[in-house]
Amino acid sequence: MKEVSGISQVGPEARSGSWSGVLAMSLGAFALIASEFMPVSLLTPIAADLQSSEGQAGQAISVSGAFAVLTSLFISSLTRGLDRKWLLLGLIGVMIVSGSVVSVAPNYLIFMLGRALIGVVIGGFWSMSAATVMRLVEEHHVPRALAILNGGNALATVIAAPAGSFLGGLIGWRGAFFCVVPVAVIVFLWQLVSLPSMTSGKTHASPNVFRLLKKPLVAVGMAGAGLFFMGQFSLFTYVRPFLEIVAHVNVSTLSFILLLIGVSGLVGTLLIGGLLKNSVYPVLIIIPFIMALLVVGLLCLGKSIVMSAVILTIWGLFATSAPVGWWTWLARTLPNDAEAGGGLMVAVVQLAITMGATCGGILFDGSGYRATFGVSALILIAASLSALMANRIYKRGVYVAILK
Repeated sequence: MKEVSGISQVGPEARSGSWSGVLAMSLGAFALIASEFMPVSLLTPIAADLQSSEGQAGQAISVSGAFAVLTSLFISSLTRGLDRKWLLLGLIGVMIVSGSVVSVAPNYLIFMLGRALIGVVIGGFWSMSAATVMRLVEEHHVPRALAILNGGNALATVIAAPAGSFLGGLIGWRGAFFCVVPVAVIVFLWQLVSLPSMTSGKTHASPNVFRLLKKPLVAVGMAGAGLFFMGQFSLFTYVRPFLEIVAHVNVSTLSFILLLIGVSGLVGTLLIGGLLKNSVYPVLIIIPFIMALLVVGLLCLGKSIVMSAVILTIWGLFATSAPVGWWTWLARTLPNDAEAGGGLMVAVVQLAITMGATCGGILFDGSGYRATFGVSALILIAASLSALMANRIYKRGVYVAILK
């Protein structure tokens, strides 16, 4: 896909070839994703211990998403001139504090404060992740390095939810959350020794990330990405209570189903790269449509443990791999402004996750799982239509470029 939006390519930068740094970033992504979505597999015990409803406990995803949005929008401009190595180390330090606070939280308020801190890390880390990796390796190795970074994300989806469920039953939900803290400490030490100094480059571009939305392709594409993540997490946040209430699964069966979702997601992440080589848009259009059909399948067949497991395994195959498609779309649509584009994408995604988890929780508490899942399916269909519209805008831009 050639860049047709009039945005210039990234200028050459000095790169250290630090593959150890890339691996440290990947482990950081693993720890971050594990921290972010740990509540998904622990909603029931969290709600019981903190004397809240499952819907209120689900807002642990919402609050982290809200703070991630705020951080991603402003971190690039607020930290101009600051060495990115020390900024990343500071964020990992905040992750350590967050995990410690959550694991000892005496009440719901302190628990949510700890979740807000992890939101700051999410927004900052992911806003700078692609730009940082691009500075660690030579230009022709960037795709491979980004794949390694996303590998930490995919691996976390395999391990975090089932491990959280298993550890929650073994040592309690607080112990499950604290298990991420030693991993974060390792990440901090590894990045300390492996990341080179990375000064914030001078740029004449406006630090306002919203300027990118003036381009129709970016605006429609971002809307499609937002709708996808909103539809996904309005359902996925409440998978555990759905399986317990409707399919009547026990903790061990729940852990096994979550493991199936994670493994299928890792497989999907490994396979989607081949599909994205030729064209991105068909993948972005088809995936949310298939996921909407799977939601309908859960509504019709969810009382069967076997059918729920099968449908959710297929769901994981598409849901986990789809973000790779959207980050590929971003890289090809905005090949420069790495931090600004990444910050905007993170803001959109986290806002969508926040809205999805919040709306899903309200519907789940007020009207039950059918309302939550039905809305999820409708949003996913809207995401598919948005991707289709973005594809048409892109083709129109290519046609105009050819005529010129």
